[in-house]
This record gives sequence, structure tokens and C-alpha cells, in this order.
Amino acid sequence: MGFHKEASSSLSRLDAAPLLPHHGHGGGGGAGHHLSSQPKTFANVFIAVVGSGVLGLPYTFSRTGWVAGSVLLLAVAALTFHCMMLLVACRRRLAYDHPKIASFGDLGAAVCGAAGRHVVDVMLVLSQASFCVGYLIFISNTMAHLYPVGDSSPSSPLLTAKAIFIWVMLPFQLGLNSIKTLTLLAPLSIFADVVDLGAMGVVLGQDVSTWLANKPPVFTFAGPTELLYGLGVAVYAFEGIGMVLPLEAEAADKRKFGGTLALSMAFIAVMYGLFGAMGYLAFGAATRDIITTNLGTGWLSVAVQLGLCINLFFTMPVMMNPVYEVAERLLCRKRYAWWLRWLLVMVVGLMAMLVPNFADFLSLVGSSVCVLLGFVLPAAFHLKVFGAEIGWTGLAGDVAVIVVGTALAVSGTWTSLAQIFSSSDV
Repeated sequence: MGFHKEASSSLSRLDAAPLLPHHGHGGGGGAGHHLSSQPKTFANVFIAVVGSGVLGLPYTFSRTGWVAGSVLLLAVAALTFHCMMLLVACRRRLAYDHPKIASFGDLGAAVCGAAGRHVVDVMLVLSQASFCVGYLIFISNTMAHLYPVGDSSPSSPLLTAKAIFIWVMLPFQLGLNSIKTLTLLAPLSIFADVVDLGAMGVVLGQDVSTWLANKPPVFTFAGPTELLYGLGVAVYAFEGIGMVLPLEAEAADKRKFGGTLALSMAFIAVMYGLFGAMGYLAFGAATRDIITTNLGTGWLSVAVQLGLCINLFFTMPVMMNPVYEVAERLLCRKRYAWWLRWLLVMVVGLMAMLVPNFADFLSLVGSSVCVLLGFVLPAAFHLKVFGAEIGWTGLAGDVAVIVVGTALAVSGTWTSLAQIFSSSDV
């Protein structure tokens, strides 16, 4: 959840912010400007990509099968890497005429003018707001699991146990999201990543012990509908396309950036696959949409779940900041507007109350916004920038990504919405 200070269009996942150096226009290294070494670039890619979405992977594997889920993760990782490098190639090609391309939005403006910037910014804003909806769903479901409250059969989705916890959080979130400067909250991004990694370690340890004690029946492959569902979650889990240009600009050795990016994406894919597969193998059909709710009631598992809730609670204002920048620019002439921020927080909160399942929501966001942002737009920009120069193979590749990505976005969104509505009827 890394957002770059100077490039307001780079509205990607904000956890990368503390590690990223200040980014000068054009990515050049002036006097006193420290560029990132390969290990630091590797770490920044890891932080920019890995987030709370990993906790929904075991449930996704229970829907797709553990082999199919692993294959999907590897395929999405490879395609995400390919599309990231398409953006890098576009920026390098346009560097002479547009030396100040610092973000995905800047590239959109360079390729397609104001319309290109608006499309990218809207997509990134939707993804940022969706991450915050996911945060509230995760926090409220986890707290409702640990501390059951309210009526077991409420008459309204706004009165469920999950909704009660969201209502309790909203006044505090309204206050936090009213802060103009988030400097004091920025260090929480590092804390968030440490807690995420610690939680993954604890969950994996309990998965292994549970699996060794009782091996439940599992399956390997599901049907096409479930694979589309899993594809959406996988795309969400690898969302980080908005950070690739700032990261490449900060790399000390840009010739090795592609190799470092590939290594980082491969490492994340293997880690995701292990985490998802072990969670499903341990609990089988009983795997829940948030894997931490499958843990026991011991102090360690409770501490892990509460730690995740706390760091996501304080990360939400940082994640919403890019949304406010765009909204205030479009509606308030870049002036601070507390009422607009409060309105947006209330909308995010209401959406979180109405979505019944964490992993279902991940699939919806991944299938819609993230597919278009991560695959379709990079291929379309690359096709426009290079045209026939890339040859028939390159043309076919870009067109294939655009066509397949659009088809997957439509079918995956439909499948995810159907799942959400069917879950809400249960």
C-alpha cells in the first residue's frame, strides 16, 4: 500500500511508502539522491504487492482446488510481471519527449492525454477504496468471530455482528481520516508488514500441525466458474501495478531492474502458493474466508488476529489519502474538504456492511478493477506507443492480453457478483 508523495497519480498499495526514497521528476539521481540497490528494490516490490489479500487465499484454494489455485497464482504472477515491464518499456520509449513521467497516471497522460490520466486515476482510486472496504470486512469479521455480539438472525445487513463493529469503528475512522497530513501514520506501514509476515508464519505453523494431526479430504481442480472466481482473488493478491514506474525510476541499476522484479514476483508467487495450499490442506472444506478465523482460541492466535486488525485500522487513512486527493481535486479545486472525506468513509463503511464474504469481495475487485488496471491498460498503452514496431508477435501478444483481459473482467465480475448475491441470500 505504497503511495508516492510527489506523484499523486501513483495511487498504489501504500505499504511501500516508508522504504521508497523521495522521487525526483524523471527519476534522475541528482546530488544527494540515493537510488535503490537490488536488495532494496526486491524489498520494495515485496512490500508494494503483499497485503491482507493473502489471508483469503486458503479459502480460494478450497473453491478452486489446491493444484488449480497454485497454477492460477503462478500464471497471474507471470502475466503481472509481463504487464509491469510493458509500462517500463513505454516510459523508457517516451522519456525523451516526456521526461517527467513519474507514475502510471503520468504515463496515461503522455500516451492518451487528459483522458488517459483520468482513466488511470479513477481505476487506482477504485482499487484503493476497495482495499479499504476489504480492510473493514476483515476487521469486523475477525472481531465478530472473537467477540460475538448482537442478534444471530438480524433483520438487516446493517445490524449484523459485523455491521455493529463497523458502526463502532466509523467515528474513529472519521476522525483519523480528517487528518490533513499523514506523516505520523506513515511508520505504521512498516508495522503492518511485520505483523502480516508474523501472522503468515503463525498461520503456516498451525496449518502444518493441524494437517499432520488430521488430514481432511481435498480436491485438485474445480470447474470453470470456480476458476474464474480464483482468478479474481489471484489478481487482487498481486495488485501493485501502480508502483512499478516509481520503483524502476529509483533503481540504481535499471538494466537489472527486470531481473530483480521477476525474482521478487516469483518469490511472492511461491509464498502465496504455499500459504494458500497449506491452509486448504489443513482445514479442507471447513476453510473459512479469512484463514485466521480457523485458528484456535489460544493467546497466540488471538494476538495475531488482534494485531492484524489494529494495523489495518490505522492503515486505512493512509490508503484513503489518494482517494481524497483525486476527489478534492475534481470537486473542491484541490481544497481540503472534511465533509467529502467523511462522505467517502461512510460509503466505504456501508459497502463493507453489505458484502457478506471477504474472499468474495477480493474476487470481485480483482476481476473488475484490477484486471483492467493491471493487464488491459498496460497492454493498450504499449500497443499505442510502439504500434507496428514490435512486430506481429508483439502485436498479437498485446491484442491477446487486451481481449482476454476484457473477457475475464466481464465474466469474472459477473461470477463474483453472482456469488456475493447468493451468499447474501443464505
